[in-house]
Amino acid sequence: MNFDLTDEQKLLLDTVASFVKKQSPVSRHRELRDDPTGWSRDVWQKMGEYGWLGLALPEDVGGLGGTFADVALILEQLGTTLTPEPFLPSLVASIPILRLGTAEQQQAYLAPFAEGRTSLALAHAERNSRFDVSDVETRAVKSGDGYRLDGSKRWVLNGHAADTIVVSARTSDGENDGGISVFVLDRDTPGLTIAPVKTMDGHHAAMITLTGVQIGRDRLLGAEGSAVAALEEAMDVGAAAACAEGAGIARAVLEMTTDYLRTREQFGVKIGSFQALQHRAVDMFVEVELCKSTAILAAIKVSDADVVERKGAVSAAKVQLAVGGRFVTQQAVQLHGGIGVTDEHDVGLYFKRMHVLNSLFGDEEHHVMRYARLPSFTAGLSS
Repeated sequence: MNFDLTDEQKLLLDTVASFVKKQSPVSRHRELRDDPTGWSRDVWQKMGEYGWLGLALPEDVGGLGGTFADVALILEQLGTTLTPEPFLPSLVASIPILRLGTAEQQQAYLAPFAEGRTSLALAHAERNSRFDVSDVETRAVKSGDGYRLDGSKRWVLNGHAADTIVVSARTSDGENDGGISVFVLDRDTPGLTIAPVKTMDGHHAAMITLTGVQIGRDRLLGAEGSAVAALEEAMDVGAAAACAEGAGIARAVLEMTTDYLRTREQFGVKIGSFQALQHRAVDMFVEVELCKSTAILAAIKVSDADVVERKGAVSAAKVQLAVGGRFVTQQAVQLHGGIGVTDEHDVGLYFKRMHVLNSLFGDEEHHVMRYARLPSFTAGLSS
């Protein structure tokens, strides 16, 4: 398998790297933590103008027809400076629309997103659902020519600011199709209550309550009760995206730490000359490379038609991020000493973001168990 970048990908990589360095340094993320939105709509629109938001979308909805591997290059660079724009949440929310929506629905909801005029959010998680997209208590019952939605969603990424919210709901108790459907709501829909919350990494999310939300049938994506596969794919896209962003964070943290080891003096010498600390830096380097390699494979396989191949690559990358990403950021904090545990130093911001990425779209335990259940691992043998 060829992992070499094409000329177009190299150009994209250089463009995004230059953009985040000049337009979105870590100091910007620090400043926006207390902003009600937490990100800039002007910067978001610039991302749309550059074609980044629609990179993997079809051309007929304003996209560029690229691949997720192209998108992963952007995500990695965004991670290096903790760029706060909702690239990852919107990307995840676009999957059900792309897989289930009609041409008219895709044009209505994806085209404005690709241009940077709107942002998206996927409301799927509930109080007891953990990482199971089919464990849904929110109900959608037929009402007149449409549906009535009642329920609540937890920790909706970008839910506090999204213009368009994709919501999963149970429409039946069918065993074969899962009975789960997805609907597209505007943020100002009557009966939709959005309570903004902050996450530990300085980003924003929302707790969403649906009370007697009346919508037309045109807000249903795909056939009723057929959304489980699309939602599962969205979770894998989210996990692969988290791995790509996490790889960027790990690389940035390693560079930050090695620079510190080269300049910090103790006992009259640079601490980077201590062999024990050199060994730690090497261990960090190994984990960074493993995170990057598994993230690349996940970015390639997440679009694979073979679901087993997709799940295997994504789960392997997510576990590596949980193990390696945690190790790299923990070591970085410790090697920085006392300053590493203060809010004034950037290393703590990277540590928090890595911790959140490791819990999104399936934590280490979830993906270890999922990988262990795959036919490629069990050789088709049942437990």
